[in-house]
Amino acid sequence: MLEILGVIVIGLVVGLIARFVMPGKDPGGLIVTIAVGIAGAVLATYGGQAIGLYAPGQPAGFLGSVVGAVVLLALPRAVRRG
Repeated sequence: MLEILGVIVIGLVVGLIARFVMPGKDPGGLIVTIAVGIAGAVLATYGGQAIGLYAPGQPAGFLGSVVGAVVLLALPRAVRRG
């Protein structure tokens, strides 16, 4: 139970930092921010493993998670403009 709470808190922090780095109007509230943070960490973990930054089974670090969340926030903006 404590691990799940930790994931939620870290997801919130990562999501908030990603939204700060990518200013602008993004839909969603607190739950979406947490989901973006968690999904960014997952994206960074598997993307980093695919390009050799992380060993298999090794999770992404905090900075990598923020980068993953920023990428997730930037994708819809790029699709809307394109």
